[in-house]
Amino acid sequence: MGALQYSLVKRALAPANLTTVGQYMFWLMFRNIASDGLVFEDPVNAGVLSQPGCVLASPSWENSATHVRQDYVYNWTRDAAIVAIELAAGSLPTSQPLIDYVQFAQSCQNSAINLGHFDRASFLINGTPRAWTDQTDGPALQTLAILQLFGQLDAPTQTVAKAVISANLNFLQNAYQGETFNLWEEEYGASFFARSVQLKCFQAIATNNLGIPVPGWLSTAVPWLANAIASHWNGQYYRSLLPVPTDFRAPYDPNIDIVAAAIYGALAPTDTKLLATAALLRSQWADPASKYFYPINGADQQRGIGPILGRYPGDMYDGDTDAQVGDHPWALSTANFAELYYRLAKQIANAGTVPLDSLSASFFSQIGINASTTPAAAAAALQTAGDQMLQAVVFHSDHLELSEQFDASSGYEKSVRNLSWSYASFLSAVRAKNAT
Repeated sequence: MGALQYSLVKRALAPANLTTVGQYMFWLMFRNIASDGLVFEDPVNAGVLSQPGCVLASPSWENSATHVRQDYVYNWTRDAAIVAIELAAGSLPTSQPLIDYVQFAQSCQNSAINLGHFDRASFLINGTPRAWTDQTDGPALQTLAILQLFGQLDAPTQTVAKAVISANLNFLQNAYQGETFNLWEEEYGASFFARSVQLKCFQAIATNNLGIPVPGWLSTAVPWLANAIASHWNGQYYRSLLPVPTDFRAPYDPNIDIVAAAIYGALAPTDTKLLATAALLRSQWADPASKYFYPINGADQQRGIGPILGRYPGDMYDGDTDAQVGDHPWALSTANFAELYYRLAKQIANAGTVPLDSLSASFFSQIGINASTTPAAAAAALQTAGDQMLQAVVFHSDHLELSEQFDASSGYEKSVRNLSWSYASFLSAVRAKNAT
């Protein structure tokens, strides 16, 4: 008698209901959030247990899967904030996870202050700073997340939230004009993404009605950041970092973090310089003539889905090993781009005009929009383009579980499993799709 074997059913290509899928992905993401009833043990640092409110970037670590050599069992300030925004927008039965998030944020903040590195980007799951880079996007994103969920907190936690925001603003006052490690934690300089999220943070504070004091220096900081962001334009695209990196990662542009700067930051989806950059991003991975073309996008085009997108041209981060052998599409890159389509569709539908000019023409032509296309038809085309990208994410998922990356040739998931940011980016995109 042969050994008993199990097989997994293969998902049909038939389009998924993205809103329904999002409901499942919310709870798949939720598994990565520690509470007093769900406690994680650090697989590397003996005796370290998670505190409530900690958001695991991923439950994967170097010995948890045959081909994965990365350790993501940490709390990143940026990733946790992006997840918290989705928690606040979701269907939680209780506000306790939001309360836990704010309290853990303060714990991490205090430990970073004691270390002398306020903007430390990553922490052990008990709130202790780890040996890692400092990144000034984190305090801004954390502030934006707390503003989003503030109304769902109880009074004592609102007091904690205001203290966390106050400390973040005190830090950012002296940091926003400076340099930082970038979104991908690889290069150091003036970051387009960090500047965009800082600008959005300052704008949100300036207009808040939550009783949070508005510092006088914001009136100087807001226009300064707007001008600094504009300086990243080189005539063809927004540059991710200034000065532009010239090391082994070059060329570093066009970089998907420009699209992320529109999703999480202040960059408007109607900015035609953004759209010019986005057109180059899509074509470098979806055009068969591009040296960076992903073969899976050719197969997906025949399926009527995709494309799926990466981080930047010639990316060498494989996700499975420390060897620099990469360049694969990411779930969050694809979902962020889909959200750009959805947000732009809503803007066009509401304004009744298409921001079509010499800069944005290539972006619109990729999905069949030209000068003769009506605003209604343009909005519909953008919705369809966003759907096709999210459908590809669903199709290549492991029964809706999302890893960090997809293999550029086969489309199979790779790198760490159950990345919290992958889920959060999908959820954010679906919310934008359904926005009225």
